[in-house]
Amino acid sequence: MGLPRANRLKHRRDFDRIYKKGLYRQTPHLVLRALLEAKKNPIDGNERVESPPQIGISIGRKVSKKAVIRNRIKRQIKAVMRELLPNIPPGWKIIIGVRSQALKCEYKDFLGELKQLLVKAEIINGN
Repeated sequence: MGLPRANRLKHRRDFDRIYKKGLYRQTPHLVLRALLEAKKNPIDGNERVESPPQIGISIGRKVSKKAVIRNRIKRQIKAVMRELLPNIPPGWKIIIGVRSQALKCEYKDFLGELKQLLVKAEIINGN
């Protein structure tokens, strides 16, 4: 089971905008890029209407030539993000990049590193 449809980052233009303007944090196995986006309300122009947090996962062939292995890692990261999703405030767009050393990681390793990255980026509280 993947992420809810509203929480998926799908469009290339969103990925490009986050890569250009977003903040960057890293751990030995993962890279986090994030951007806080809020839109102005078309009615009064002042109030901001925020969208739910959106998450994308980027994993290249350098990690593994086998799609089966890359997809297993993506499934593990999606499961961790489903668990952390209620803690992420609205308006955040997040890309999680996977490094080649992540082949040795398991679910609990991804959970710890993703929490650490989200705290480093000040997206969630460290409590």
